[in-house]
Amino acid sequence: MNNRYNTLRNRSAAYAATTVMDGAARQVLRNTYLLLSLCLGFSAIVAAAALALNLPGPGIVITLVGYFGLLFLVTKYRDRGLGVGLVFALTGFMGYTLGPILSKYLSMANGGLTVTMALAGTAIIFLGMSAYALVTKRDLSFMGGMLTVGVLVAFVAGLAALFFSIPALSLTVSAVFVLLMSGMILFETNNIVRGGETNYVMATVSLFVSIFSLFTSLLQLLGFVNKE
Repeated sequence: MNNRYNTLRNRSAAYAATTVMDGAARQVLRNTYLLLSLCLGFSAIVAAAALALNLPGPGIVITLVGYFGLLFLVTKYRDRGLGVGLVFALTGFMGYTLGPILSKYLSMANGGLTVTMALAGTAIIFLGMSAYALVTKRDLSFMGGMLTVGVLVAFVAGLAALFFSIPALSLTVSAVFVLLMSGMILFETNNIVRGGETNYVMATVSLFVSIFSLFTSLLQLLGFVNKE
């Protein structure tokens, strides 16, 4: 009797291990990908407009205040309809900051190739990490703390490289950010699949920021390589 009970229990555990995503998680994932695709498109349009109009960069202070201010508002209103509008405001602002960056790289020799390679690299990494997060049966929640600490350290190091004009440190931070943002995409998608993230607004922001940071980091690394 005990052997039969243990067999049934083991089968149930095996079934639970393969049934990773329930209906609620699927709905969150669907809403997240829909909103993310819309935000990526909107951000790209704003970036293209800023590039075409040759708008100046907002500067580090306005960029940080705008980003963290809008992020705070998104977090505050994440459970209301206003939260979706604020997500578009945040991603649109980030698109505006991207316009002058693209202008800088496109003015360089092989600039078009650099931007194209960065876009392709970002797409490949995002699709690869997302696909793995969707099919793996592993719980990747243990990555959360390490990634958070890593991002904070890299962010501070990036500011130091900017203020003290240390190109080598800036390139190192970009390389580290490529790894960290790849991990964040993997972690956040796995978190949605396993029901750890139930708010599609916050999931969208997390994935968008990861994609944006991944793209700009690859852009800096590839820009340096192509310049050489």
